[in-house]
Amino acid sequence: MKILHLYYDIMNLYGEYANVSALERIIENSGENAEIDRLTLGDNADINSYDFIYIGSGTEDNQKLVLKDFAKYKESLAQFIDSNKPVLFTGNSFEMLGSTITDCDGNVYEGLGLFDFKVVEQNKRRVTADIVYTADFLEKPIVGFVNKCSEIEGIDKPLFQVKNGIGDNSHSKCEGIRSNNFFGTHVTGPVLIKNPHFLVYISELISKNTSGFAVSDEHLQNETAAYEVTLRELTNRYAQ
Repeated sequence: MKILHLYYDIMNLYGEYANVSALERIIENSGENAEIDRLTLGDNADINSYDFIYIGSGTEDNQKLVLKDFAKYKESLAQFIDSNKPVLFTGNSFEMLGSTITDCDGNVYEGLGLFDFKVVEQNKRRVTADIVYTADFLEKPIVGFVNKCSEIEGIDKPLFQVKNGIGDNSHSKCEGIRSNNFFGTHVTGPVLIKNPHFLVYISELISKNTSGFAVSDEHLQNETAAYEVTLRELTNRYAQ
């Protein structure tokens, strides 16, 4: 299995590298080899030679630096998404795929334009929350943490429904975006460590697109126990 971790050094807030580490571990525990390429600014990747692509969260300044470099992958990433191969962007990385990003000073940055949504940063005001989301493709809710300064308008295919916490904007009950097997979410933490059922789901998508290996979750007992505690505590907190 070939995994591409793009901008691994500059888009790596909140221990986001662990999403890739979790995937590597579950693939290898399922009897397959995982080859990880970690590339950054100035490198060049043959996007469509990979089985999975990941970008994590960065500061707003780093996001703008990456955006300049990332534009070279526009066409190949669009082909990758159209081919139904799995992609996960967490934090503010998925914002780069919209039409524009307007920063808190009013400067407008052109996104890759793979989607029509628009991002507006809110005068350096950060919004943070522990969250509980649901998804129609997962049997269990998603738990995690969101820390952002942006509001997003124009997403017509959201990834999650907000049960507790914050959505794409101040009036939205939806969060993130999904297109085929592209998953974009502000949830950090990292999301695949905090939600082992989502990790298994992504791994099964990789399996379907490659050798069809049987995904083993036998080593995830601790992660599952931690998830259950987190879900219970967040549910109780929001019920008060």
